[in-house]
Amino acid sequence: MSVETLPAAQPGFDSKSFIDALPGKPGVYRMLDEAGVILYVGKARSLKNRVSSYFQPGNMQPKVQALVAKTAAMEVTITNSDTEALLLELNLIKKHRPRFNVILRDDKSFPYLRFSTDQDFPRLGLYRGSRKEPGRYFGPYPSAGAVRETLNQLQKLFRLRNCDDVVFSHRSRPCLQYQIGRCSAPCVGLIPKERYAADVRAAVKVLEGRNEEVNRDLARRMEEAAQSLEFEEAAKLRDQLADLRSVQARQIVTADPHHDADVIAVASGNGEYCVALMFIRAGRSLGSTAFFPRAVLADPPEVLAAFIAQYYAERDPPAEIIVEHELEEREVLEASLGARAGHRVRVAASVRGLRARWLKMMRDNAAQGVKMRGLARASIEANLERLREAFDLERTPQRLECFDISHTSGSDTIASCVVFGVQGPLKSDYRRFNITDIAPGDDYAAMYQALTRRYKRISSGEICPPDILLIDGGRGQLAQAARVLEELAVHDIVLIGVAKGPDRRAGQEQLFLLGREAPTILAPDSGALHLIQRVRDEAHRFAIAGHRRKRAKRHSESILETIPGLGPVKRRELLKQFGGLQGVLRAGVDDFVRIRGLGQHLAAVIYEHLHPGG
Repeated sequence: MSVETLPAAQPGFDSKSFIDALPGKPGVYRMLDEAGVILYVGKARSLKNRVSSYFQPGNMQPKVQALVAKTAAMEVTITNSDTEALLLELNLIKKHRPRFNVILRDDKSFPYLRFSTDQDFPRLGLYRGSRKEPGRYFGPYPSAGAVRETLNQLQKLFRLRNCDDVVFSHRSRPCLQYQIGRCSAPCVGLIPKERYAADVRAAVKVLEGRNEEVNRDLARRMEEAAQSLEFEEAAKLRDQLADLRSVQARQIVTADPHHDADVIAVASGNGEYCVALMFIRAGRSLGSTAFFPRAVLADPPEVLAAFIAQYYAERDPPAEIIVEHELEEREVLEASLGARAGHRVRVAASVRGLRARWLKMMRDNAAQGVKMRGLARASIEANLERLREAFDLERTPQRLECFDISHTSGSDTIASCVVFGVQGPLKSDYRRFNITDIAPGDDYAAMYQALTRRYKRISSGEICPPDILLIDGGRGQLAQAARVLEELAVHDIVLIGVAKGPDRRAGQEQLFLLGREAPTILAPDSGALHLIQRVRDEAHRFAIAGHRRKRAKRHSESILETIPGLGPVKRRELLKQFGGLQGVLRAGVDDFVRIRGLGQHLAAVIYEHLHPGG
């Protein structure tokens, strides 16, 4: 690759000279403002043709006009192919997040159903994370709720276990799942290995969309049981077959059980975009989800193309992606996605039949998403205006931050910072701070440390400041916040302390505004108070969640760290294999020996330290 940079000419950007020097080759271009900040990153098959189109007198598109008006310099990178240009564009957008590009802000991690494959009685359960562990994975599903719904159906149909391996290996009698007909109790030998394996194969076939095979197999097993005079078993298989057909009747399916596709539609309104995505796997709809990308003055096809490129940059695409708009760069997207996935990927816009019905469903979902987003935004904007009125502020706040402290008797102290904007919680801006080197239980020192670490970045210009800083606490905590802002020379931030009322009940909060002697007490039905409560409660939740994780990790590691010969790698492996400290405590010497790298001697040492005198 080669990079060519043309600085801004004085008094403005000399576009003609820059365009004359460009080659008609593929590449990536960057448009910069006077401060050198990247405004937009784009790719082109011909850099000369694409860049020159921005400066044509007849180009009246609002986005183009806004871009050109702010452009003070441009940079280009020549690439060897269109696909290489697409990959470079994605990397630059991810790194710089330019103002005028479509940015996929919600980096969701989707759950899967996973069958363990290295056990006599495989476990079926919900799974998140890298799919490098041995097993069969099915998904992705749009939410954990969708996974649990499928999991419940399969448990009812095939009575497969979902308990973790430690619980399974230490059962002496059937659990509640067996009592309610959700498990066949392989842990205590109430089902033969061969019959459990047959149920596993049937469940896998259902997940793969091979429903008719399962129906035929169950019918055959039912007839064989009846002929062998095993009428109770035949009755169970009959009921299982009836339940399976009932579940199948409620599913959206295709004629092809091997059909994997994602269906994507986009809708816009009130300056917002919603992208609705439905997962089709093995001919079944696994559900849908919605994304709300940032898109300044973009049109729907551009939003759709940018979403596809960014979303699948870190995810495996299915064989078919069904979209509602013909994309100008369809061939480049197909080549790039196919090369990454290792199989052919088709981006289809002109579809009929069931695919068209799926697309209409996603169009409706996207339109509804935009509508609901607009209503939620209007509600927050109204409450922000009420907050301005309640505290007689000069302007309506657009960004709120709130800090909270969580600890247990002064240990494992965590500070949380949550951020809200006009669109609601900005979770990508949330932060937690591990508090160290303070006296146990000193909330003032903890608040001072957390605020200092956060607002040093604001003082240096790394992150934007809030309009209002909420502190969970009274005058003391508020004084610490004021001290930090004064020391860091951070100004124009409204400080409000949120103290609980005399009965510590919601609706009685005392709000301390820096510079005012008496607290402000808003009516329980005040929209401004409701917004403050929502932000304060979110900061509290976020702090407690972080504190609990830190406490659990310390508790687990502190016990295991006392065992001689057990290093950090083996400690992590123990906790991973047994699902946490409680699983390790329930395990025996024989269980430890099965962990690679421990051995009989170290296994005995571990058990002795965890069960002294046992």
